[in-house]
Amino acid sequence: MSQVVQSRRIRAIDLAKRKAAGVKIIALTAYHAHTAGILDPHCDFILVGDSLGMVMHGMESTLPVTLEMMIVQAQAVIRGTTRALIVVDMPFGSYEASREQAFLNAARVLKETGAGAIKMEGGAHFAETVAFLVQRGIPVMGHIGLTPQSVNTMGGFKVQGRDTEGEHRLMADAKAINDAGAFAIVMEGIVEPVARAIATSPDITTPTIGIGATTACDGQILVLEDMLGLSDRAPKFVKRFGSLRAHIEGAVEAYAEEVRAGRFPADEHTYQPV
Repeated sequence: MSQVVQSRRIRAIDLAKRKAAGVKIIALTAYHAHTAGILDPHCDFILVGDSLGMVMHGMESTLPVTLEMMIVQAQAVIRGTTRALIVVDMPFGSYEASREQAFLNAARVLKETGAGAIKMEGGAHFAETVAFLVQRGIPVMGHIGLTPQSVNTMGGFKVQGRDTEGEHRLMADAKAINDAGAFAIVMEGIVEPVARAIATSPDITTPTIGIGATTACDGQILVLEDMLGLSDRAPKFVKRFGSLRAHIEGAVEAYAEEVRAGRFPADEHTYQPV
């Protein structure tokens, strides 16, 4: 007789319960097992973001990131965690061509990583794809507003919703993704009044996750390296909760000085004959 194994991880459906209870949803990005392990006790979900292209590989945008890159890093994050829901970004070119392409690639991500959900950028024009995936058992997190994969058509990383047309488009995008069955919607780089209107709209029943949006969102997410002060530059919406870059630079400088001076390794760092 087969035995059912019950996962102890937070599931996509649990975020709706947090919204209903008025409990803020906590999220950060991670790409490595060790950093993911640090985040795991504190985050409701961890996003393996395609931002890894810029953060880890020094790319100018997220566009060159491949599905294989996302899978490898998601596997690492899964190995470093036991509690948080792991959400994996679908990279540029992996879901836009058709609903079927999106399903096959999303299914591959879930199968090969063990993650609990995927995230897709795009508004109303992708609502049909979101519904197609959800109906086939794939939890989808939406992403509207400043969508980095559209940087070329947007003309850069520009804040969204500054005019009436943009406001109406964003509300329509949020409602379409909500109605398609997304379990949450990331809202990035949206002017505060517009983001607040979306987050508090009775038409938006799924949890909203802000990044450069509004405190009215049901949760917040930041890129870990940005909030730790590891990045050279960070967007305006980032608060640096740490200054790890300076600490790392200090540690490396001290190491180099001790090696040059012959003080490292000392006796306590070497193996002596018994």
